[in-house]
Amino acid sequence: MTVKVAKIKINTEYITLGQLLKKTGLITNGGEAKFFLTINEILVNGEPENRRGKKLRAGDEIIVNNNKGFLISDGT
Repeated sequence: MTVKVAKIKINTEYITLGQLLKKTGLITNGGEAKFFLTINEILVNGEPENRRGKKLRAGDEIIVNNNKGFLISDGT
């Protein structure tokens, strides 16, 4: 199964996993992040992740439930 990956551009050094979830519309506010992470499988660069404060930098790949993918890219 191939996961379609969307590029997420950031203009800062990093974005947190919680901010990414909000930016992509998977959650509507930061308070939902903790619950979302407990009931969904999140992989960051192939490793399981459940910390909403995890810093994501350009080049990081995030997969949600093996069906949504995001690639962090810098603003350039």
